Amino acid sequence: MAEKSLQEQREQRLRNLASLEERGFEAYPYAFAPTTTAAALRAAHEGGGPGDAWPDEDVTVAGRAMTVRNMGKVTFATLRDASGDLQVYLQRDRLGDAYGAAKKIDIGDWLEVRGHPFVTKTGELTVDAAAWRPLVKSLRPLPDKFHGLADKEARYRQRHLDLMVDPGVRRAFELRSRAIAFIRRYLDDLGFLEVETPVLQAVPGGAEARPFVTHHNALDHDFHLRISLELYLKRLIVGGFDAVYEIGRNFRNEGISYKHNPEYTMLELYWVGRDYLDILALVERMYARLVQELTGSMTIPYQGRVLDFTPPWPRVDYTGELARRAGIDFAVLDEPRLRAWVAERYPGAGAGATPPLAEQPFHLLLAKLYDIHVEPHLEQPTFVMDHPLAISPLAKRHRSRPGLVERFEPVAVGMELGNAFSELNDPVDQRGRFEEQAARRAAGDEEAHPIDEEFLEALEYGMPPTGGLGLGIDRLAMLLADVPSIRDVILFPLLRPQG
Repeated sequence: MAEKSLQEQREQRLRNLASLEERGFEAYPYAFAPTTTAAALRAAHEGGGPGDAWPDEDVTVAGRAMTVRNMGKVTFATLRDASGDLQVYLQRDRLGDAYGAAKKIDIGDWLEVRGHPFVTKTGELTVDAAAWRPLVKSLRPLPDKFHGLADKEARYRQRHLDLMVDPGVRRAFELRSRAIAFIRRYLDDLGFLEVETPVLQAVPGGAEARPFVTHHNALDHDFHLRISLELYLKRLIVGGFDAVYEIGRNFRNEGISYKHNPEYTMLELYWVGRDYLDILALVERMYARLVQELTGSMTIPYQGRVLDFTPPWPRVDYTGELARRAGIDFAVLDEPRLRAWVAERYPGAGAGATPPLAEQPFHLLLAKLYDIHVEPHLEQPTFVMDHPLAISPLAKRHRSRPGLVERFEPVAVGMELGNAFSELNDPVDQRGRFEEQAARRAAGDEEAHPIDEEFLEALEYGMPPTGGLGLGIDRLAMLLADVPSIRDVILFPLLRPQG
C-alpha cells in the first residue's frame, strides 16, 4: 500500500471519529463490560437453527470489527474477541438515529453491541443490536492477506497484526502458557519451591556460551546477562533447599536459527538426593502427562511426523550411537585414533570448522561429530545417555564408565530439548575443570567458562548429592504447536532493528 493511500485512509478515519463525537459518542471510553464472549454464546446456542431467536435474552458483546457490510438500512459486522468471531446485526428501524453513526464504523474498530441472539436464514448466530457504541477507532487499515506475505519477518516484527488477523497464531502462545502452568503445578506437587536468581551476573557461568555485556553506572562495573540459571540455583542447594526450580530467561550472544534465539526461556531444577536416572524418570513422566493433558493424546503431529511421548522412551548411548552411525570401529574416546579418522574423512575446514575439524579441541571435535552423525537423526523422543567428560564440565563422573559422566539429553526431531546431570559436587574436581576451561578462555575461546570463585567457595561448604535438569520451554512449545521455527513461539523474537 502506498504511503499516500495509507495517509488518505487515516485522514478519512479521523473524520469518521470526529463525526462519531459530533453525534454524542465518547471517542475513547474508559471501560466496557461484555456479558458473554463469542465462544460462550455459540456454545449456549449450539442447537439453534435458521430462524430461531431468543428475544428475551439480553446480551452484551464486544470485539474488533473484522468485516463490515453496509446494505442500505441494515449493517452486518463480524466482531472478534479473544475467544472467536461473532456476527452482529444493526438495523435502522431498531436503532433510529444511532444507525446513522454505524456508517462511520471502519474495519478494525472496537465496538460494543447490546441485543438479543438469533440465527439468520443462512444459519449464522447473530446478535440483533438494540444499542451499540464505539470503543476505539482504528486509525490504520488492517493489512490485507497478511499471511500471504512472503516475508515472515513482517509477522514477527508486527506481532500485534499477526495475532489480530490470524486467530490461529494465538494457539501456539496459549499452548506455551498452558505448558508452563502445567510444569509449575507438577513440580509444586512434588514439593519443589520456585525461586528467582539474578539476571545480571558478575561472572557468567553454567554453560559454554558468549554472554551479553552491560555496564552498571552506579557500581562502575561491567556485568553480564546470564547464560544459565545453574550456578546460583546450586548455591541454594548448598544453603539448605532440597528441591528448587526456576523458569526464566537466558541470554546468549550467539547466532539465530530455527531453533535458536539469543533470548530464550529455560526451566532449571535441582533435587537433593537424586541422580540423573531419577531426573530422567521425572522428565519422562512430566512430558507424557503434559502432552496428554494439553492435547488429549500421547502422540502429537509435528511437521508431517507423529511423535510418540508414551513412556518408556528409547535410550541410546552417546559414544556407542556415535560410533554406530559414523562407522567408527574403535573406542570413540581414543583421541589420537579419532583425530586420525576425522582428518581422513573431513579434510580441510571440514563441516565448516576452522581450523580443520581434526585440529579442533577434543570437546569441540566430539560435539561436532555428534551434531553431524547423531542428533539430526533422532526423530522420536529419545534419551541420549552418558556423555563424554570432555564436553560436560559440570556433571559428575560416571560411577562405572571412565571418561564419561552421568548426563542425559532428551532429543526429538533432531533437536535437543534439555540437559540433565548427576551434579558435580566435588569442589576440587570442579576447580580443576574450571581451570582447564579458563586456560582455553585465555587462549581465545570466548565460550569457555571463566572461574567463578564465589561458586567454588559455596561448593566447598558442601553440596549434597543432587540431580539437576534444564529444559527449553521454547522448543517444547514448538513441538506442542507444530510450528517449524522458535520464532513462532516467542511473541517478540529478536530482529535486526529497522533502518
